[in-house]
Amino acid sequence: MKFDFHTHHDRCGHAVGTIREYVEAAIDHGLDMIGISDHSPYFFSKEDHLYPGIAMAKTQFSEYVSEVLQLKKEYSGKIDVLLGVESDFFPEHADLYRQQYHLYPFDYIIGSVHVVDGLNIFKRGRWEGLSDTEKRQTKENYYYLIEESARSGLFQILGHIDAMKGFYPSFSAIQTETIDKTLKVIAEFDLAIEVNTSGKTKDCGGWYPADEILERALYYGVKATFGSDAHTPGRVGDDFELVRQRLKEIGYKEWAYFKSKKRFLTTL
Repeated sequence: MKFDFHTHHDRCGHAVGTIREYVEAAIDHGLDMIGISDHSPYFFSKEDHLYPGIAMAKTQFSEYVSEVLQLKKEYSGKIDVLLGVESDFFPEHADLYRQQYHLYPFDYIIGSVHVVDGLNIFKRGRWEGLSDTEKRQTKENYYYLIEESARSGLFQILGHIDAMKGFYPSFSAIQTETIDKTLKVIAEFDLAIEVNTSGKTKDCGGWYPADEILERALYYGVKATFGSDAHTPGRVGDDFELVRQRLKEIGYKEWAYFKSKKRFLTTL
């Protein structure tokens, strides 16, 4: 079975292409399932469209859901189109996001931490001038938020759990035991993590998460799934077969897919 659970489109302001174009790309690549999971609005903001270049407007959310559901019907029998969303995780607003998501029939929700200590994880200059102690604390704060996202009950998948290395490859070398602690929590709350191939488009030049994290995740019993994090139709399913093979080499026997917020496992 071939699938891709992490794709975006033009509503978020930094991806290109319509949802239909991503569905058609998935068919062209022989996928059985395509998950549409654009960035959630900033529901807590008084503004309708707080950051137009980052996420869709609040007033676009229901039309986004309606479009995906319409395409799900239209493409039935050709490909399974799944309704997802990549949700930011803000602990102080978790209940508000929960209320919004309960209104719609999601197949899955990806929980992603994009903001740590008030700064975007991909902000290039955020590491400048930090001491080794401050860098370690930043990494621990990042993984604490991922832990909290796992505990929240909001998500089925946790997104790109070492993406902070994207524009700071040295992130991976910061020594801390927090990753193992976080993986234990993810296992306890029985969430899947994605192998996200968009890291290849960043300075780090590799997938999220790194192989050593996937090895530890397997040790703790954490399930894995696949997401390209495509922001162009041409990246749909990118490196799917390479990821499948790498997971086999690490020792995984199966990986996860989702429908109606239920997890199913299929052989790699």
